[in-house]
Amino acid sequence: MKVYCILSDERAYQSKSPRIFSTVLQRQGIKATYVPFMVRPDDLGQALNSLRILHIAGANITVPYKEAVIPFLDILSEGANIIGAINTIVRDGDKLKGYNTNAIGVMDALGNADFAVEGKTALVFGTGGAARAVVFILNWLRTERVYITGRDRQKVNGLVDTFGGEALPMTDLSSTLVPVDIVINATSVSSPDESPDLADIVNTLDLPNCRLVFDLNYGRRENFWQNMAATRDIRFVDGLPALAYQARRTFALWTGMQVPPEEFLNALKNGA
Repeated sequence: MKVYCILSDERAYQSKSPRIFSTVLQRQGIKATYVPFMVRPDDLGQALNSLRILHIAGANITVPYKEAVIPFLDILSEGANIIGAINTIVRDGDKLKGYNTNAIGVMDALGNADFAVEGKTALVFGTGGAARAVVFILNWLRTERVYITGRDRQKVNGLVDTFGGEALPMTDLSSTLVPVDIVINATSVSSPDESPDLADIVNTLDLPNCRLVFDLNYGRRENFWQNMAATRDIRFVDGLPALAYQARRTFALWTGMQVPPEEFLNALKNGA
């Protein structure tokens, strides 16, 4: 019996990953279990070492630890090293290797939405690990121009320095026409009660050319990204397809099995 897990703060218990992976593991006839673990920031290093001690076969890492776990890993994949954030850990003996399947999951989700970003203009909200993966894959897919915005201007400038793109101050968004084809939310915020200020900014966006609003979050009863898209007659996609596609990539790293993406999408549709 193998054990897989997800590490986060209290949001570990809200994740749909345990349901997704448990369903697919069972359907593939693999004797394994997948559990959520809540970890305090000060205990992160000990938690990573526990993966070795307890012989955990693999782990997912989600907000807020996608960048913070890196010093505790033994090796990074090439993509994870470039992006500077990980969401998947594979244990090989006592060695822990970090991967980033978020970027490929976003790419697959865009494909599933039949939206090609090549030659397009994008606006990305966020400066954390998810944003790093998004900006990386947008550049990889030859997006013509990528605007990056966030509350921390230093972090925004850091993303621009690392991946390219243009910094767009969040304070200017309410008074500026934003000529982009796609808006991607890579912050952890989607509900008005999580950030009334961000909700107000998003609700005042002037997006005359936008064709898609892509929110990497999911499961909010009220979603101001979705509401904004609806009032402007813009197509909206939440983060569930990206979650399914990145889970498929993670599953392959853990098991060596290439399971059709429909298995993961169906696990979500069936109550995940």
